[in-house]
Amino acid sequence: MAGGRTQHLLQVAAVLAAAVVLMATASEGFISKKTWSAIRRADRDGPFVGLVVPNAYEMVPVLNSPDFKPSSNIPILDVQGRRFRFGTIGSQNVVMVMTGLSMLNAGLTTQLLLSLFRVKGIVHWGIAGNANEDLQIGDVTIPESWAHLSLWNWQRHGDGPENELPLENAGDYTREYGFLNFSDYTVGQDAGNPELAANTLNSVWYQPEEIFPISGTPEERQHAFWVPVNKRYYALAGKLEGLELPACVNATTCLPRAPRVTRVPRGCSANIYTDNASYRQFIRSHFGCTPVEMESAAVALVAHQHGVPFITIRSLSDLAGGGSSISNEAATFLDIAAQNAVDVMLKFVPLIARRGGEQEHAADM
Repeated sequence: MAGGRTQHLLQVAAVLAAAVVLMATASEGFISKKTWSAIRRADRDGPFVGLVVPNAYEMVPVLNSPDFKPSSNIPILDVQGRRFRFGTIGSQNVVMVMTGLSMLNAGLTTQLLLSLFRVKGIVHWGIAGNANEDLQIGDVTIPESWAHLSLWNWQRHGDGPENELPLENAGDYTREYGFLNFSDYTVGQDAGNPELAANTLNSVWYQPEEIFPISGTPEERQHAFWVPVNKRYYALAGKLEGLELPACVNATTCLPRAPRVTRVPRGCSANIYTDNASYRQFIRSHFGCTPVEMESAAVALVAHQHGVPFITIRSLSDLAGGGSSISNEAATFLDIAAQNAVDVMLKFVPLIARRGGEQEHAADM
């Protein structure tokens, strides 16, 4: 009797052990063993330059370009809802991934890219709204720094600039980066009277992100508002400022002048599609933004925390909120704007390859 019970227990233990082994070999976390094997195989071609793009219409021109040559090893690998495309641009091995719209998607995708593959640098590109009236649709901007402008502390009605924000004393929030007061934009009969123009929405104060760099101590937060791009990448981008770009959709529809590639001090991102002239003018005067869009600061913040070099190339598709002679023709020139960003990216990536190395960022950040 005892022998039979012992045999039964041994059989149960064997089944449980087999189940554990099966589970361990079937997956690692949420990624299957088969996918992990493909990841390791693809990564043999690294280190890569990571190409991060928001949308299909900004990616398809790259796939159609003879400058992008798909890998003969593993050209495509799907992981957790993202498709990673491997290939070369010039002599540089690249891995390209589309994020989708918004800061969340851009940050999540960039983190996944850096967690799965050996990436020595990131190039992000796409189109953007324009807050700088000195530039026009089709111009390609390359900012030196990026900020996220939709992290706010919304101040209660009745408080003003001299009042401390909730949790400010604990270091959670700050008044360092300024505020937007809604009553400053009142229109109509009350606008000239501060008391009558007062708005119960009061003010929002712009906040830096909490970050946890890999070079720091885990769970000890730091803060970042302006995130600089890689110094070497920014210097290399200067070589493209004379690049000729198309100005015409067809023989009769052209931009007022040929688009330019220009490095600018600052770009701004938010989970907001900005099509308001007053807000455009505010962020231009207060923060010095040129391109305004919804992803680049997220890519910047993730890359910055990992110590990975990055740069963003954004072509201007419209004057945010309108006001220029061609501001309502954004749809007409959208394809040119998207193609211009692609053309500049395709010229930029080979410049990186002239000095390779998995640890090139160590001396450049």
